[in-house]
Amino acid sequence: MSPDSWESFFLGQLGATAALGGLLFVAISINVAKIVEVAGLADRAVLSLLILLAVLVVAALMLMPDQSPLAMGLEVVIVMLLVIVGGTVLGLRGVRNTEAVHRGNAVVGLAGFELACLICLVGGVFLVAGSVAGLYWLAVGMCVGVVKAVSDAWVFLVEINR
Repeated sequence: MSPDSWESFFLGQLGATAALGGLLFVAISINVAKIVEVAGLADRAVLSLLILLAVLVVAALMLMPDQSPLAMGLEVVIVMLLVIVGGTVLGLRGVRNTEAVHRGNAVVGLAGFELACLICLVGGVFLVAGSVAGLYWLAVGMCVGVVKAVSDAWVFLVEINR
């Protein structure tokens, strides 16, 4: 399957993550006072926005026409390495700052972020190696990232008020 046949998928991801990013931003805005009161939760909010931004940027890059798998892979690898480094620093700070009773949830949140990023990174490496199988890895990683962000949106909109 050629990379061109993935256009609909990446276009869908682009639109969905943009809409979900808006929803997440509104959820955070509505409960910002409570989010900043709970140690570590603001870092989790940033991670949620960051994973959506990563999916959005990668989807946009994959939509550029006439790219080789090598070019696509390099774009994914560069974006994901930047996101992994920045997100890991933020996530670890969030875990350290989280109260002991909630630390397990913080670790699970960081693990979901890392899992999505690492799956995307593997996809990028496959593309760099010339294998379009990397697109399947990338698709799974992007979907994991969206699921993680939706889960966090629920926390910021509903669970924080319980």
